[in-house]
Order: sequence, then C-alpha cells, then structure tokens
Amino acid sequence: MGRSTAVRARAVTKTFGDVVALDALDLDVEAGQIHGLVGPNGAGKTTLLGLLLGLVSADSGSLEVLGTSLDSGLATADGVAGFVDGPGLYPSLTARQNLRSVVQLRGQRDRHGDVDDALARVGLQEVADDPVRGFSLGMRQRLGLAAALLSDPRLLVLDEPANGLDPAGKRQVHRVLTDLAEAGTTVVLSSHRMDDLAALCTDVTLLATGRMVFSGPPSKLAVEGGLLDYRLLTSDQEGARRVAEATAGLRVVNARETLGLADLRSLVVRGHESALDTLIVGLVNQGIAIRELAPTIPPLEAAFLALTGADTSDYFPEDDPAGAADATGSPSTRTLEGAAR
Repeated sequence: MGRSTAVRARAVTKTFGDVVALDALDLDVEAGQIHGLVGPNGAGKTTLLGLLLGLVSADSGSLEVLGTSLDSGLATADGVAGFVDGPGLYPSLTARQNLRSVVQLRGQRDRHGDVDDALARVGLQEVADDPVRGFSLGMRQRLGLAAALLSDPRLLVLDEPANGLDPAGKRQVHRVLTDLAEAGTTVVLSSHRMDDLAALCTDVTLLATGRMVFSGPPSKLAVEGGLLDYRLLTSDQEGARRVAEATAGLRVVNARETLGLADLRSLVVRGHESALDTLIVGLVNQGIAIRELAPTIPPLEAAFLALTGADTSDYFPEDDPAGAADATGSPSTRTLEGAAR
C-alpha cells in the first residue's frame, strides 16, 4: 500500500445469510481526498463504511486502512473516526455532555477546549447545553461529526452527513470537510445528494448490488450518463422546436411526461452535450433568444440512473420532511467507540 493510499480493498466480500452485501469489491481511496459512495438501498454502502470503522469484518478479500491490514481480525486501524446509520447519542444528555462521554469512552482526558472547539466548528456552540432529545436530524448529524473530530482522525467515515441539514448547516459541514481534506485528512462519505457529491468529492464510487459500477471523478461520471433531457424556454417556442427537430442527435420529447407540467410552455429535448451545443448555435442563427436551458435532472443523477438502469425513487429517497426524528434509546457502546476512534 503506497503512502498516498488511505484505503485499499481487493476482492472484499461480505454476506449476511443469503444476502451478498459486498461482492469481490476493489477500491482505492487516496489520502487527503473526499471520496463519495453512492448507490441504491442495499448496494453495500453502509456495509463498506462499517468495515472501515471496524463495526463488521469481511468474509474474504484484503482490506488495508491507513497502512494497516485488517485481514488478521483487527477491528480497525488507529486514526479512524465516524458513524454509520446516524451518530449514537444519549438523548437525555446535552450536546456538551455527549461529547464529554465520547472522550471518556476513549479513555483519555479532555484537553482544555477540545469539546467546545468541536461544537464551534460544526455550529452548535449556542445549543451546547441543550438536551439532544430536542435536536433536529441535521443538528444530530452535526453533533456526530463533532464527536468524530475529537480524535483528530486521519480517516473520517460518514454516513449521509448532510441528511436533514438546512442550507446554512450544509455550508458549515461542507466547510469543515473541505478544511479537513486540505489539511490531509481523508474523508469517505455516503450520500444520495448528487449536488453534495459534485461539490465536495474528488472521486465518487457508484455501487450496485455490492459491486462497483463506476469509480472516478464526478465530472467523468456525468459523461458516462450519455443522453440528457434539457428544459428549453425561448422567445419563439415553435421556432425552437423546428430548430431542435432539425438538429442531428437531438430529439424533442413529451414535456408533460418528462416534467409533469400543466402548461407546456417548456420544450424538452434529449441528446448529448455536443448536440445541445449545435442547438444553441442554431437558435442564435435564427435570432431566437434562449430564456432558460437546464437539465431536467442533474447530470450526475442522470448518469447514475443510466449506469444502474433503475427508477429515481430507488436511489434518492426524500429527506425526513420534519428533519427532527426522535433520538430515542441509548446508543450502543460500539457506535460511540467508532465515533471516538
């Protein structure tokens, strides 16, 4: 394993009964990068994160994390922190008390200001003494991130860290993760938010049924998607339709079916980016003003669907609309230990 590689997996397989969670998975994550995992429910994302945190062990294959081989049964490598399936928190304790409990579970003394600094980094200093039971989903996600930061990790493993975050909270978390990567920390995160992946990640890995479908830069994933649908609004829709229909490699599609629109002012065209460039030139030559031109779904999402061949709802579930699911029950020691490593 080279110095520049934080995670190296070769033919890693994990089953749960008859279910194959990971199927001979190969993966390389470079040190100091933010690497995204994306895939449908059951694709193996959570299992992979659990392997990195030492919450589960592989049945076969080779896994090295931060230069340490985990093949000998060692739970996890030093310098790894994070959470899966949401952070484990004590709902009756305050945010500050939760972080202090993490420090105690690590068996270390709290260095002066560590807990308060972690709370400030994730924007929770003003609610540090509030019980966690009243926290929204996004606030609990940020508190879980703060818990992981206490150990100054070299590898940070996060499961849907932006889940439930409002725009301000998302910007704060993005800033923390970007700063960590710039300082040399490796971040591996799962997300169904394609905009987060595009904004944050150096590389993304697309999983489906436990296997890698794609791994590389988000820009390359977008190219892999092939045809895209674009919503087009111009000063002359009938003229635009004629130009689109005459453009090689471009097809006009049913706007009602594609966009679910009651009024059909928008024209929807389908094709590669190169055909779209030709369309724009044709519209300009005809003196037709372009008032709106945008993909009906983000290019990364379209690529994802094209590579997996499944319905959008399978991959991008709606967020908790309230953003405030109850934090009931005490967390398992294993979960908090994973956050504290």
